[in-house]
Amino acid sequence: MIDPTVSRAPAREPAHDADIDKPAAQIAPPRVAVIVPAYGVAHLLGEALRSLQAQSFDAWECVVIDDGAPDNVAGAVRPFLADPRIRFVPTANRGVSAARNRAISETTAPLIALLDGDDMFDTHYLAHMVPLLEGDRDIRLATCNALIFGAIPRERHCFAGKQGSGDGLTGSLADVLDRSFGVYIGSTFRRADFDAVGGFDESMAQSEDFDLWVRLMLLGGHAAYVDEVLGHYRVRAGSASSNAGRMLLGNIKVYEKARAGLAPDRPEHSLINRLIADSLAALRFEHAIDRVIDGDTPGGLAELRAARHQVSGPVWRASYATWRLFPHLARPMLRWRRRAHSRGAQRASLFTRFAEVDS
Repeated sequence: MIDPTVSRAPAREPAHDADIDKPAAQIAPPRVAVIVPAYGVAHLLGEALRSLQAQSFDAWECVVIDDGAPDNVAGAVRPFLADPRIRFVPTANRGVSAARNRAISETTAPLIALLDGDDMFDTHYLAHMVPLLEGDRDIRLATCNALIFGAIPRERHCFAGKQGSGDGLTGSLADVLDRSFGVYIGSTFRRADFDAVGGFDESMAQSEDFDLWVRLMLLGGHAAYVDEVLGHYRVRAGSASSNAGRMLLGNIKVYEKARAGLAPDRPEHSLINRLIADSLAALRFEHAIDRVIDGDTPGGLAELRAARHQVSGPVWRASYATWRLFPHLARPMLRWRRRAHSRGAQRASLFTRFAEVDS
């Protein structure tokens, strides 16, 4: 029975792209499903979908899902429904994890790629990712580098250094856990693995992507990295900044879940325990900053002095010296730090391993 909430293209309406002017019977079965959550980004959705239609690899299907968006996602996607590979699913608002799970359930391809509605794929993204996963059954997820652009002081790449502790192209569970192997949100993985771990955890309000990557890695195998810029990650001026405290709490939950899922003799236990301890220390530091910003400068500075071992470098040394002489400057300086460390900004040395490259 056809789900009436899923919009499909009229079979007789012609497509505008040369690659999609084939009769439906001639279109190859999809080898990858591209999932596009589009809450609040109707005005940018066309760029994302055009980047998908421009792929040099064309055996894909796509579901756009609005998650009860307040803007006109249906109107934005309508011109693209002439492409029989693209469908639209309107739903009530339940959060991005539930939206992705629902969209994935509407597809059948053996691989799944994530594309947020305000981001873009490079022309050859799928041409790299699909054969890579199809050629190595031990890959649990495949990721790449991406260009961060938009409302930031300067464009930059997501990853500037070597990935992981090995050859730079593969990552272990430990590498993903400690984020020495970074995972860009526009990554690709297997449907069978996604189903095996139960999909996105809809109870996770923060770090839901990191949680999925870790649970996929718990299946065994490795993560793969393509050392090319194959994605474009947009930072919008009106988008929410990363709240360090919420992110750290999300990370702690991911670590605790991973620890519970590991066999007792696995060596990653000691790493997870250290990561939890580091996250708790970082959380106390962020709470001290919150206390200063909220107006309790004496109490917050006392806690910051107690946690001074958490930070290093000339900027922090100068800051502590300044606050000792002029404590009233702490509040505006720390407010500035919070703005400077909003999502997509070039992060300073403080707790960079806790920073996610996600939506």
